[in-house]
Amino acid sequence: MVNNNRFKIFAGSKGAALAQRICDELGCQLGNLHLDRFSDGEFCTYFEESVRGQNVYLVQPTCPSSDNLMELLLMIDAAKRASASKVIAVIPYFGWARQDRKDKPRVSIGAKLVANMLQTAGADRVITVDLHADQIQGFFDIPVDHIYGSNVLAPYIAALNLKKLIVASPDVGGSKRASGFAKKLHIMTDREVPMVICYKNRPDFNKVSEIRVLGDVYGKDVVLFDDIADTAGTLCKAAEVMKEGGAKSVRAVVTHGVLSGPACERINDSPIEELVCTDSIPFDATRCPKIHIESLAIPIAQTIRAIQNHTSVSETNIR
Repeated sequence: MVNNNRFKIFAGSKGAALAQRICDELGCQLGNLHLDRFSDGEFCTYFEESVRGQNVYLVQPTCPSSDNLMELLLMIDAAKRASASKVIAVIPYFGWARQDRKDKPRVSIGAKLVANMLQTAGADRVITVDLHADQIQGFFDIPVDHIYGSNVLAPYIAALNLKKLIVASPDVGGSKRASGFAKKLHIMTDREVPMVICYKNRPDFNKVSEIRVLGDVYGKDVVLFDDIADTAGTLCKAAEVMKEGGAKSVRAVVTHGVLSGPACERINDSPIEELVCTDSIPFDATRCPKIHIESLAIPIAQTIRAIQNHTSVSETNIR
């Protein structure tokens, strides 16, 4: 149940399917929002119903292209100008999150810039899923509710009842994330779930030259766990190394299936038996028969319900 606080949910172009699932969970109607495009590519958004005095939830991933971010910014601005009480940006996939620091001279910090833009547009709160780096929450001066994708991904893997389950991090930087996933599976299966780590040498963006496995995978059912699969080069190379090391099976689990460029071809041709991801980014599953999608609708709906009822979000969002 949601209390009598007034709220409405709207969706951008890329958030429509997930927003409808969220509304189904909450038992409410998806609001009417219109997008007009001009011949030169410029566009504008407007609400086809009143939002005055209401909490307005805007569902839109900021996945490529940048039009999706601009669409969200225009939606926020329109809601503020229409006298919404609060504007909450529901961003299942927070783009530019990989640009969270200056890792070399003369580069931008894209994640901070996007945070500033959302706040300048008028967002009062952000709901997002599996930020590439947890500290990005600190880029905001407004509340951020950070949902963990493992809450919908772990139950699926646990239900497979893999006999010799082991979790692998595809790189050293993701070891903490993978460790949390292994602990969750340990609780769900009541069995110890070991973890191994891959060491990768990346000479440039989206390129991986070498991967080595730190740990034993012989005879094991390996689950590679990461937050993002972009070109899938790292995952596919890691899967090959796992199979060469004697792994019985290899699956990949990621929260955000960006799957750009040759990703689908690589996955189809790789030893990966299955890639499990969420619906944080809309994806045509016919492009890759190995992909299985779990929905984030329930945890996002639970978060909206908690906000509306002024109850704890963390109680239903445990890593």
